[in-house]
Amino acid sequence: MSIESVREFLTGHGREGDILQTSGSSATVAEAAEAFGVEPARIAKTLSFRGDSPDTCVLVVMAGDARTDNAAFKTTFGRKATMLKADEVEALTGHPVGGVCPFANPANATVHLDTSLKRFDTVFPAAGSADSAIELTPAELEDLSGAAGWVTVSRLP
Repeated sequence: MSIESVREFLTGHGREGDILQTSGSSATVAEAAEAFGVEPARIAKTLSFRGDSPDTCVLVVMAGDARTDNAAFKTTFGRKATMLKADEVEALTGHPVGGVCPFANPANATVHLDTSLKRFDTVFPAAGSADSAIELTPAELEDLSGAAGWVTVSRLP
């Protein structure tokens, strides 16, 4: 039901018709790039990390070609970059693995946007399911996600 919560959220922002869905999977960067006809770097992947307590998480949205820089993550967030286990993702983010996105998240999930996204005119974050996305400018992504801010916790190839 996660895509439905995102659809409802986007409806409240006048963007209900902007969700793109594919007949195949868009759960990985490569699959999403192929499904939506864009270069993999423009896929805005949302990574789920442990928060300060067991019932919180930090979501970092970064470019599809970026990798987490563990030292930068620790400097920025004051803790090791520990990703959620697959069986914890939906409970803490409200979205299934492959569909985690920066929209319609529970209060215990804090969204941060990585500066690796700023080099593109538009990017494609998931929209709550493993077959969806939405095309947004980085400014639109910042506005719609309610992000806590921009961070640099990635390194590019």
